[in-house]
Amino acid sequence: MSIESQNKELILAYYDALEQSNSETIGEVLSHYMSDDCQWYGVHPFNEQKGPEAVNQVFWQPFLQAFKNVQRRQDVFMAGVSGNDEANWVTSMGHFMVQFDQDWLGIPRSGKVAMVRYADFNCIENGKIVRSGFFCDIISVMHQVGINPLPQATGHSFIYPGPRTHDGIQLDDKDPAEAEKTMALLNQMIEDFSQLNQTANDNYPPEILEKTWSKDMVWYGPTGIGATYSIPKFQEQHSYPFRQGLKDKVFNGHICRYAEGNYACFFGGLI
Repeated sequence: MSIESQNKELILAYYDALEQSNSETIGEVLSHYMSDDCQWYGVHPFNEQKGPEAVNQVFWQPFLQAFKNVQRRQDVFMAGVSGNDEANWVTSMGHFMVQFDQDWLGIPRSGKVAMVRYADFNCIENGKIVRSGFFCDIISVMHQVGINPLPQATGHSFIYPGPRTHDGIQLDDKDPAEAEKTMALLNQMIEDFSQLNQTANDNYPPEILEKTWSKDMVWYGPTGIGATYSIPKFQEQHSYPFRQGLKDKVFNGHICRYAEGNYACFFGGLI
């Protein structure tokens, strides 16, 4: 069995244990699967935490107190080796389907079903999670209870579907040659955007993206930015406003970046 398959089995067991736990038992699960000094990167207001107890107190206990009957609905599940430090990662993306029974982060409970969009990156060493990047769309939860804290988004925010090809959950090993092709495409895209940063060309032509993106691409941005469909709409509704609003843009690398099959993922900026 490959190291990627072993790591996938570990994370699937971890996810199963999370789903069977509650706010009183979740700490035992985290301590079992995480190293004592696990570095956890969360979105605000969770921020960076070290060790399973801190992660439990800051994120998981409040989460499981507010949300009941939590089901993880994965759309993407993959594993690979990050090129910057040869670390082994497993990534999951999708939604938690929950019953929103208690207030969360000051967001009033609905008493109804809610969908919490997430992306979860876990780095594994010696059978333990040693680093995690966890992202969840808090503003989407606010929208689902009728709270709109931001100005009208340029894109459209909704409950995003999984890949059109329905092949995002990769339980079996893929041909490494496919991952190499995928990474080459991703790296070219990142290099193209880095060049735009250097030239300060915030109104770049669509031909720049057409080198690496399909013309009918879909961008599923976080709530507040929203989704766009096709390269021209991505430029109009996200990229141009985003780039024009931020000056002195510099790309400093990623904490994690890898590919498996036709899928690639990354997170984190290195300073």
